[in-house]
Amino acid sequence: MILTNKEWIIRASDEQIRNNPDVRRIADSLGIRLPTAQLLFSRGCRTPESARAFLLKQTELFHNPFDLKDMRKAATALLDAVANGKKIAVYGDYDVDGVTSVCCLYLYLKQLGADVCYYIPSRTGEGYGMSKAALDALAKDGVRTIVTVDTGVTAVAEAVYARQLGITLVITDHHECCQQLPDAAAVVNPHRPDDTYPFKEMAGVGVVFKLLCAMESLSHPADKLGECVRRVAMQYGDLVAVGTIADVMPIVDENRLIVALGLRLIETSPRAGMQALLHSVTSESKSRTKKKITSSLIGFTIAPRINAAGRLRNASMAVDLFLATDAESAEQLAYRLCDVNRERQNEENKIVEQAYARIDSEHDFDKDPVVILGDESWHHGVIGIVSSRITERYGCPSILISFENPAEESGEHTPSPDDFGKGSGRSVKGMNLVEALSACSDLLEKFGGHELAAGLTVRRSNLEEFTRRINAYARTCFAKGLPAPVSEADCELIPEEICLELVEEMYGLEPYGTANPMPTFVTCSARVVDVSAVGAGKHIRFQLDVGGEKITAMYFRHGLADIDVYPGDVIDVMYNLDINEFQGRRSLQMILKEIRLSKDIASRENAEHNEYAFVCRAMEMGSRISPETAERVVPVRADFAAVYSKLKQEICLGHEVYSIRALRHFLASVGVHIPFAKLKFVLRILDEMRVLRADEVDTQREIYHFEYIRTQGKIDLEKSALLQKLRTAAQTDPG
Repeated sequence: MILTNKEWIIRASDEQIRNNPDVRRIADSLGIRLPTAQLLFSRGCRTPESARAFLLKQTELFHNPFDLKDMRKAATALLDAVANGKKIAVYGDYDVDGVTSVCCLYLYLKQLGADVCYYIPSRTGEGYGMSKAALDALAKDGVRTIVTVDTGVTAVAEAVYARQLGITLVITDHHECCQQLPDAAAVVNPHRPDDTYPFKEMAGVGVVFKLLCAMESLSHPADKLGECVRRVAMQYGDLVAVGTIADVMPIVDENRLIVALGLRLIETSPRAGMQALLHSVTSESKSRTKKKITSSLIGFTIAPRINAAGRLRNASMAVDLFLATDAESAEQLAYRLCDVNRERQNEENKIVEQAYARIDSEHDFDKDPVVILGDESWHHGVIGIVSSRITERYGCPSILISFENPAEESGEHTPSPDDFGKGSGRSVKGMNLVEALSACSDLLEKFGGHELAAGLTVRRSNLEEFTRRINAYARTCFAKGLPAPVSEADCELIPEEICLELVEEMYGLEPYGTANPMPTFVTCSARVVDVSAVGAGKHIRFQLDVGGEKITAMYFRHGLADIDVYPGDVIDVMYNLDINEFQGRRSLQMILKEIRLSKDIASRENAEHNEYAFVCRAMEMGSRISPETAERVVPVRADFAAVYSKLKQEICLGHEVYSIRALRHFLASVGVHIPFAKLKFVLRILDEMRVLRADEVDTQREIYHFEYIRTQGKIDLEKSALLQKLRTAAQTDPG
């Protein structure tokens, strides 16, 4: 199915790029290609000087960590705990940001000689955030100081309880704050309403990085702050980079500095756990080529494996990997993470299929803008990923809920109104998910997160009312309807601009991420030379003819049945550019994001569909069609014979399902060229006369299921009522 429901927005056409004097000035001054200059221009670099500074990362500076509210209190409290020999617990979250945050602070406190442990709640058993049960366990273990990382800003009741237990609580977080802050020794969060820190968009591990810088400065008062920051960055920058990328923070300001440094550290001197994970990924892909360390590699390859531990097992597996000091134990943990990630992928695909089926058969988008689904069999650790895919596919907010099933193994559990469901949701522009959940807070046990992603816990008895209330809230946000789905590209590339040298220039814009995304391009009228399934049918590889040059294009997470594209088609492609290195050879490849039929092909096929509809109306109304139209739509004996013969062969081979486009391409490949409307009438008449069954099982995508019908004797197609009506409208005789 060619993508038709999204509008493509191209920020700069080829003509606009060439006619922009500022872009030309940047290109000429820096000696770079026009598309690279356009990318810099679109990122706010309007002069050669600012473009050069961006490439050299001269515009970003680390801000003073003590400008964060309560930072001095937090650093002092932890240093006092270390000095007094108090046992400290680092309390984190189970995602990549939480894991890297725990590792950074744990390693730093160990380096100071602290008596320190870490605690990450189980996603399945405990859920997100602090709990009184966890506080009891830590207090029993002798912990007297707890510092939260990437969590805690909504733990108002838990902060009171910690104080009752005699525990000093320090909170570091980056999630949105509620009206009331916890009563803790310190609450460090750039999103505090009273915080004036100049950069708000840090990950949880970014806040921890600032905490380490503050502690290092207080521990070494004779050193300049810049020297302290540099030491911390060189020691922990890799972990900060991984957490920042994985949590989809904007790669601007000091995030850009620390991510760039962290990627270099991973490239040149990776810690044992990171090296083992990179090696396991290379082994898994059966590639002999060392992978270039980029933000994309971290975000799409490394981060999911770290996340898998917290999703399906326990996040401590990932923490132990990064705390490992010897290669052997690190390698064992890395391979275990890869195994768990494969399990996660299988579970995700299973839930996706079930969710899509339920949405397509049950959900009324006109009534409810938010998709809410609950199930006992869905693994809580995976539903967040599935929610993302639902929101991307349907263009609406979604919340998936996994209900606890205490007797799952025995199968004896009967759903109870008191069952707790842990949910994960994603939203779209126009509805702040945390604010939406806050409007329903009386129905929830707890919730937290960001504008576009959040988690929650709800009782089964409250689910129906919660669904009603949040959809009522959503209808006020989307009074004019859900935002139309769009896909944006930086600029258009003409064929002669697509080259290895352009990709190498683009490396200067790294690291990529939110607010500095990987450049996305559009190229029109690429001819499909070949298209094939790879990766057990999960992905597609195209060979495209782009201006006479053959380019490989990969379309990940799409199967051949999704696209309805065939050799000879001319398509427009939206893509990222990449360099593929294999056996010492470097070649350019496209990583496709979306495809569509070229304007000319789409216009021609649309005209053919309109012609078919026009002829159908003419027959119903008893009106006439022109001789030119009749020639294109009225089948003759040779048309029936050709289609029947080829379909019979395919059905005997087990090939029973074709879209109308696929059938036309198949027939054309054996020299049978039949216009769209004529082919539709041929199939309808063959089905009417019981020559073969042609059942249109999907009218939107025009997919047919064919079945051969054994008949006795010859069937006279001239007796077809449809054929007679068609000839009457055309006033034609049998041919």
